[in-house]
Amino acid sequence: MTSAKTPIPALKAGLFGIGLAAYWDQFDGLEKRLRGYIDQAAKKLEHSGAEIINLGLIDTIDKAFEAGSRFCREDVDLIFLYVTTYALSATMLPVIKKAKVPVIVLNLSPDAAINYATFNQLNDRTTMTGEWLAYCSACAVPEIANVFKRSGIPFHQVTGTLNEAAVWQEVDEWVSAAKVAHILSYNKLGLMGNYYGGMLDIYSNLTLQCAVFGGHMEIIEVDELSALRLEVTEKEINEKLTAFDESFEIDADCSADELKRAARTSVAMDGLVQKYGLGSMAYYHKGSSNPLNEDTMNSMILGSSLLTSNGVPVAGEYEVKNAQAMKIMDSFGAGGSFTEYYAMDYADDVVLMGHDGPCHPAISEGKIKVKPLQVYHGKVGAGLSVEMSVKQGDVTLLSVVETVDGKIMFLVAEAASAVGSILQIGNTNSRYRFPIGAKNFVEQWNAHGPAHHCAVGVGHIASKIVKLGQLIGIETVKVC
Repeated sequence: MTSAKTPIPALKAGLFGIGLAAYWDQFDGLEKRLRGYIDQAAKKLEHSGAEIINLGLIDTIDKAFEAGSRFCREDVDLIFLYVTTYALSATMLPVIKKAKVPVIVLNLSPDAAINYATFNQLNDRTTMTGEWLAYCSACAVPEIANVFKRSGIPFHQVTGTLNEAAVWQEVDEWVSAAKVAHILSYNKLGLMGNYYGGMLDIYSNLTLQCAVFGGHMEIIEVDELSALRLEVTEKEINEKLTAFDESFEIDADCSADELKRAARTSVAMDGLVQKYGLGSMAYYHKGSSNPLNEDTMNSMILGSSLLTSNGVPVAGEYEVKNAQAMKIMDSFGAGGSFTEYYAMDYADDVVLMGHDGPCHPAISEGKIKVKPLQVYHGKVGAGLSVEMSVKQGDVTLLSVVETVDGKIMFLVAEAASAVGSILQIGNTNSRYRFPIGAKNFVEQWNAHGPAHHCAVGVGHIASKIVKLGQLIGIETVKVC
């Protein structure tokens, strides 16, 4: 049995430019020039990895109706509207209303500035006007914005020049955010077991999660995983033990029996993921008075870590919100490991953060260590656990928060994983330094009322998370 990701269709990005058909007979070469701008934009968009549906220049109302229908047929996920010159807002509204997907307005000039000296020496008012119209993309944007606002259509803007690196970095972030929204909309989140009793902050509204992010919640019985463990062969166990050796640094105190037990469970978890096409998972179960289930549930950490590194993030303590946060971070390519406050180090102005249970090997500082534990703190059972620090350098923390008014928000902070001593207790733990200081960070973070878990990933990606929030219509609060 091998793990499998849920197959989803490729992200499709629509592109069209707007112009005014009345100009073409008046200003020789203008239409061709503007179409060239759109083609340049299409080539740059292709580097983002999305499938680009380029409908070219829309310059009449009839073409706008047709373009909206075409984008619907193509099932695009978002649209880039390139304002090439002044154009009537009526040539874009039917497109966007019909398509009903997020829209990014590209307000891009061909160059940083008109060459005034050359322009003023043209000595032909018609030629001069045509040249100006090739640069006047900004002219129509207020009209477009007004119509979007009055139509209740959210929109986003990218402003700059056609060949400006910063512009296309921002566009790439929009595409990256759209890809994550697309992944979430198809994701199957497996929920196995039950909540940790009394941990009120982690209880989630599953309907709300589906309504905001899309996807599906697959409710799974622990007994099913236990049954799958009974079908695992010695060959499969040995193959998984080899995978453990390749992925982890295994402490000499780890017994062969415990490693085999973890390998058996890991193979069974792969089978469960494959059966339901899971893209993420949250679990917790004591298994009390049921030796088979107890044996299953306290041997999941190594298999969970391998799944997490393979694009199927696994969150412990049945923390649905954090499974979503981990999936978001992983989908951005940043990793996404389960974490919480461990302690404050006021002497070094850092916050120690970590968690027992699964972690993300791709963001580990060195190989993950596997160590035996005599007891899981606060939980039933004992067995093998993993210990790591997150790679030193830039990191981002993300919490998916359910608010008092029944909404979801993102809470984000950018920090640095710092060098220094950690608690070597068989858990993931790291030292994080925040630009606003440890005290200010914890107070400001806590003030927004997140659950005590969050996801940590490598790199500073708050700007991408903000864009994801804008695309799916939820607020993002950046603490630092």
